[in-house]
Amino acid sequence: MGDKHVVRFEPVGIEIEVDEDQNILRAAAEQGVQLMHGCKEGQCSACKSFVLEGEDIEYDSYSTFALPDYEKEEGHTLLCRAHAYEDLVIELTNYDEEIIRSGLPLTKGVVEVVSVEAVTHDMRHLTVKLVEPSEIKFFPGQYMDLVCPGTEESRSFSMANTPNRDGTYEFVIKVYPGGLFGTWLDEKAAPGDRLDVEAPFGTFTLRQNRSSPIVFVGGGAGMAPVLGLLRAMADGGVERRATFYYGARTAADLCFEKEIAELAPQLNGFRYVPALSDGDGGDWAGETGLITEVVRRNESDLKGADAYVCGPPPMVDAAIATLTQLGVSETNIFYDKFTTTGEQEGEDGQQ
Repeated sequence: MGDKHVVRFEPVGIEIEVDEDQNILRAAAEQGVQLMHGCKEGQCSACKSFVLEGEDIEYDSYSTFALPDYEKEEGHTLLCRAHAYEDLVIELTNYDEEIIRSGLPLTKGVVEVVSVEAVTHDMRHLTVKLVEPSEIKFFPGQYMDLVCPGTEESRSFSMANTPNRDGTYEFVIKVYPGGLFGTWLDEKAAPGDRLDVEAPFGTFTLRQNRSSPIVFVGGGAGMAPVLGLLRAMADGGVERRATFYYGARTAADLCFEKEIAELAPQLNGFRYVPALSDGDGGDWAGETGLITEVVRRNESDLKGADAYVCGPPPMVDAAIATLTQLGVSETNIFYDKFTTTGEQEGEDGQQ
């Protein structure tokens, strides 16, 4: 372990102690301080903040798309890659005080595979059961790190279920050709296999103190966290109106249609709007085009609404731009970018 330094976050006035061997985001999470974040790998920029005081910071590798050199020179930082080598004061530019102060402690454990089911040609529904410890707490919409058996490599996947006493967790995982975890999942995974895990991560959670309508926008494996939130809303009798726009290439790429239809009567004025970018050769009677185009066609004024967006980074960026143009405040847009690890190799990442 290295020397420890104090990092103070403004404008919330929270201080934590950070070891030089830890990145700042990790240290905060271990101390129950839930900062905004996404991929934890320096690719999505969700944890981007500004250094007010202190200069001695070292970085793990990161994408210059997430933190361009000119922004770093101006004082911006990525908390998931930054190591403090002196006391720092950091201004959080993307934060939610309710979430910061309600963080759950990170917990490591072991799970056992219950089942793996194909829900589309390239997405799998993985169900696991906790072996130890007795409980890993999480909020609907958060994600878990799973270590691929036989390696030290972990991948992050959003839970599709709500917290339960059975200790089961469900994931919707996109399988990429040559992906480390996806290859294991498709070719080797079997009931009884055990995986090391750690959770909870992520801030894609329902804000409890709000009553505004919600717009969900997702694509691909972005089904998982939205399904978790919809299940939680139904279980909790949440009265907020919600619309779920989900983008897929063809009708064969749609999944969980039956369950969403069954959830609808339990939700207040809920609408599910699937859209196909390929149009399915004329056999599809629903919406077609990019999901952002579909949102724009169906919504004229979203002022006052909350928006939850999850999927590949280009889709998320386009959706955020569309939603803000339609009136959603940037502070009320919550997102998860499903980045990939080793993108050039097509490996699976945070999903």
